[in-house]
Amino acid sequence: MRVLSFIGIVIALFSSLCYFLDSRLDKFYIFDPSQLHELSLKAIELHGNDTTSVVKHIVADLSGKHPGHVNVEQEWIFNNAGGAMGAMYVIHASITEYLIVFGTAVGTEGHSGRHTADDYFNIIRGTQLAFTPGSFEPEIYPQGSVHHLPRGAVKQYKMEEACFALEYARGWIPPMLFFGFADGLTSTLDFPSLWRTTYVTAREMIGNLGAGKF
Repeated sequence: MRVLSFIGIVIALFSSLCYFLDSRLDKFYIFDPSQLHELSLKAIELHGNDTTSVVKHIVADLSGKHPGHVNVEQEWIFNNAGGAMGAMYVIHASITEYLIVFGTAVGTEGHSGRHTADDYFNIIRGTQLAFTPGSFEPEIYPQGSVHHLPRGAVKQYKMEEACFALEYARGWIPPMLFFGFADGLTSTLDFPSLWRTTYVTAREMIGNLGAGKF
């Protein structure tokens, strides 16, 4: 009985702490979805389908606004998650936010995952399609649009041919990593890519924590 009481107290305290922190997540964010959308539109306006220049413009702008919190080295890494395959460049990773460029030059399709964060796909090249059960028509997100996947929601998505997105997630980021690693551990067994993903993500998270960014 004492053990059960102790476990109950621990669970109650942990739940209270999670609720307290969750209700104050806004205090930890440094990026804003609408501002990232405006920045993406400006980069597209200036550089069109020159995605290399679009990405450079976005990163240069963000590094100027958030010095010390933006990874300016383009470390592209293969990423397999939910059956989809592409490459990503981690611009920012912390406990409450991540910002990456994700995409592929040949197209891909998969499961979005059901996450503990809101996810915003700013389409900077190509078109993304999405589908939810019960719908008979695809959601269509062309270049310059934003596909918002609310926390806890799930969709099938497809990036037709060449498609890249500035992907921004805000919420609890660590639980999302299980989805990001699952295919590599159980299917592709691409351990070099898993190691690079782990190293870069951990480096950025720890670096941001050291700079006071939760």
